[in-house]
Amino acid sequence: MGFKMGIVGLPNVGKSTLFNALTRTAAAQAANFPFCTIEPNVGEVAVPDARLDKLAAIAGSKQTIPTRMTFVDIAGLVKGASKGEGLGNQFLANIRECDAFAHVVRCFEDGDVTHVEGRVDPVDDAQVIETELMLADLESIEKRRAGLVRKLKGGDKEAAQQDRLLADAQEALENDRPARSVDVDAEDAKAWRMLQLLTQKPILYVCNVEEENAAKGNAHSDAVAKMAAEQGAGAVVISAKIEEEISQLDPDEAEMFLEEMGLEEAGLDRLIRAGYELLHLETYFTVGPKEARAWTIKHGTAAPQAAGVIHGDFEKGFIRAETIAYDDFVALGGEGPAKDAGKMRAEGKTYIVKDGDVMHFLFNT
Repeated sequence: MGFKMGIVGLPNVGKSTLFNALTRTAAAQAANFPFCTIEPNVGEVAVPDARLDKLAAIAGSKQTIPTRMTFVDIAGLVKGASKGEGLGNQFLANIRECDAFAHVVRCFEDGDVTHVEGRVDPVDDAQVIETELMLADLESIEKRRAGLVRKLKGGDKEAAQQDRLLADAQEALENDRPARSVDVDAEDAKAWRMLQLLTQKPILYVCNVEEENAAKGNAHSDAVAKMAAEQGAGAVVISAKIEEEISQLDPDEAEMFLEEMGLEEAGLDRLIRAGYELLHLETYFTVGPKEARAWTIKHGTAAPQAAGVIHGDFEKGFIRAETIAYDDFVALGGEGPAKDAGKMRAEGKTYIVKDGDVMHFLFNT
């Protein structure tokens, strides 16, 4: 599995420019006017992971297949979107389909790029969108609870659970707190996810700064980082203009350009890593002469479910997993030497896969 991240924000904050850079395409039109992105643009990018290339080199794999991340560039949101202003209704429908969202906020000063509110205040911008999402959730909750009345009278247990969780979310929202702030018990976790409330989605603030501030950020991005920390959200500093320039260069040129700008890595790498942390994702590998491949799983995934990411039959017929830690595989020079050194482990159904594990699954057909 990969994951789907919606790129959201007010008009003219750099969403489409960032999308173009991240997906290495010009599919999303970047223009200096609101609503230039009318339909959501979807692009997939390979998740960069130096470990995969190293494993492939050691094993002599003919092909490397990274895991992938999907970005969805969603139309700009304005105040009043929850009531249908601007392209609000389209925005709200598209964002429900994403696992999380990268909220791009304008942290740059540029008189040539208009701001929909006529000023630069990223914290206030973020609050505008959060408010619209909360209002949309409240409206949705009221309608859904009204629709549950008949089932509740009939003693439907599933409806009772849903209504209880909706009530918890409603209480939070009425007290100016997003649904993600609600503490949910383990037995309610699945039903809670099924509610698909907008403010349930984890949020990563992407501070779009001027090129000269790409390395360390500025006062605007510092304010956003403080807000994110208070919310338990993530924050990353990126210059969309730099990322767009990098996307047009070959790898060697890009590396030189990053050095000149005082950057250790591209914004794509930082964004993906922050997204993985936000969603508690990890990577394991399968390695052989034909291919070395990366697979994305949730932190805490047991071996059979990790196998199921490759194919459902692997999970159903799971017998055991032959596992080598990444560091052991690299240090000892591959599967054979690791096995000879006693570093290959046979793990059963209760084994929790660790980030970087090199795995081979045995299963019944």
